Amino acid sequence: MAQPREFVIQGVTRTGATFRPSDWAERLAGAMSSFRPGAGPRSYASFIGYSPYCVPRVIDGIKCVIVSEALRDLEPMAWDFVMNFARDNDLTVRETERPRPPEGGAPG
Repeated sequence: MAQPREFVIQGVTRTGATFRPSDWAERLAGAMSSFRPGAGPRSYASFIGYSPYCVPRVIDGIKCVIVSEALRDLEPMAWDFVMNFARDNDLTVRETERPRPPEGGAPG
């Protein structure tokens, strides 16, 4: 089975302006924190923390959110929310570049 693609939502608009507020990435990822493998109303995964499908990061000095396409399979409305947030705020979105596995097999 193929790995789900991942996308980086950058905190820079397509016109080059820095997106505000400065904690937008943490807020967006926090809103998606309940969408995780094995999460349920009273599961061990329901503690505070980011979902592995939507994680804030700083990349090259720019606030970003990395969102996995696996979120779409888990909850299509959550995926739409995140991607529409990027579109509605004119944020730059790009697919991440995954390292290629070494010749002859899977990554070690």
